[in-house]
Amino acid sequence: MRRGGTYVAIEGPQFSTRAESRLYQAWGCDVIGMTNLPEARLAREAELTYATLAMATDYDAWRGAAASVPEIIAVMRSCLERAERLLAAAIACFPREHPPCPIGSDRALDGAIITPKSAWDAGALARLDAVAARVLRG
Repeated sequence: MRRGGTYVAIEGPQFSTRAESRLYQAWGCDVIGMTNLPEARLAREAELTYATLAMATDYDAWRGAAASVPEIIAVMRSCLERAERLLAAAIACFPREHPPCPIGSDRALDGAIITPKSAWDAGALARLDAVAARVLRG
């Protein structure tokens, strides 16, 4: 397990070229992935505290030969049981009631809406209610 690091999100599905991989390494990136950024942004918009449980499937091109799809799938399968156990343990110890998020994820939309209430569209409000009710109803 490692806490911290820099994640670079790339358009997928694809593998990085050796040149791209070396560029990400030069930037100081630790992990390359295709899904974390959209998920993190959506969680932020819903004021959900977000953490990544990631399985490293290969070392990309910067540590030698690029991995093949069958090799990556085999590693994913081998990590699945561990990931399921870790997630179950995290859920079991997460308190039902907890203090506000120390980095403010639960208040991320404060100040995010600058459109005057008089210009808010009723249809848009209905669609956004599930993720932004706190600020839209307040």
